[in-house]
Amino acid sequence: MKIDRLLAITVLLLNRGRLSAKELADRFEVSSKTIYRDMDTLCQAGIPIVAHQGISGGFEIMEHYMIDKYWLSAEEMSALVTAVKGMSSALEDQQMGILLEKVKSLLHRVEQGLGDEYRREPVVMDFQPWGQRQGLKPAVGLLKKAIQEKRRVVMEYIDNRGNAERRTIEPASLILKGNIWYVQAFCLEREDFRIFRLSRMQHIEMLDETSETRMIPSMERLEWESSWSSALEQETVLLFEAAARQRVADIFPSEQVTVNPDGSLRVRVLYKLDEWFYSMILSFGDQVLIEEPGEAAEKVKRRAQLIMQRYVNQDR
Repeated sequence: MKIDRLLAITVLLLNRGRLSAKELADRFEVSSKTIYRDMDTLCQAGIPIVAHQGISGGFEIMEHYMIDKYWLSAEEMSALVTAVKGMSSALEDQQMGILLEKVKSLLHRVEQGLGDEYRREPVVMDFQPWGQRQGLKPAVGLLKKAIQEKRRVVMEYIDNRGNAERRTIEPASLILKGNIWYVQAFCLEREDFRIFRLSRMQHIEMLDETSETRMIPSMERLEWESSWSSALEQETVLLFEAAARQRVADIFPSEQVTVNPDGSLRVRVLYKLDEWFYSMILSFGDQVLIEEPGEAAEKVKRRAQLIMQRYVNQDR
């Protein structure tokens, strides 16, 4: 539709600056004559289009022009508020707070005169962990500052085996994945990029040392993706008591769960039988039984016996 193309051209010129008629024609798959007619239409609509002649000529929007707030609908601005609010809950960032107030101000003006259904928040995003007032906000803020100022960071990192090791890193990007914060950084001790989980980082300090300019690996090469996909997964069958139904629903997709006539639940899933798996199983206590594979059931049995023996020894 022409109106969609006109809006897209306006946004493109606002973001990119000067563009030639040919560039616009190629992008929107129309003729250059159509682009010239579109420019006339935009000028008549009050958009201050400036045309430049010559080899480096083209069209651009007059400097300092700002798009009117009504180019965005109430629903679109409400979506912006939701997204910015969600990030504000996870970031201790003054600029994010200012942005939120600006967008909310625009939304308030557009909402005036609309029905109550437009004033509700259909979606609420909050990345702050339950029961934590600050959570990881200070750490996220410090690492964000280190990235912006290109400074190194020193910290103590706890690995999967529970060992603490001092690391010096050059933070490259913060990642929020699965409601968990990570930082992608170059580790000076390992001489390579690594992914660090923020909840395992302690005593974080920003140094006066400047980070070196390095080629940052793309998101597709993040180490957790390759390690997870290459992990040896096994078909696992778990039988849960009916009392565990709520937690089972929180962890497993419904298509993996079969509800038996007695209310118990049988789950068939592919799992890497690692420390996380056994910790998850033990957290269910006596409400779960591993039916397959047998070696996993034996390992949980031995761990349960060790737990029992620990308490028996305590009573002596």
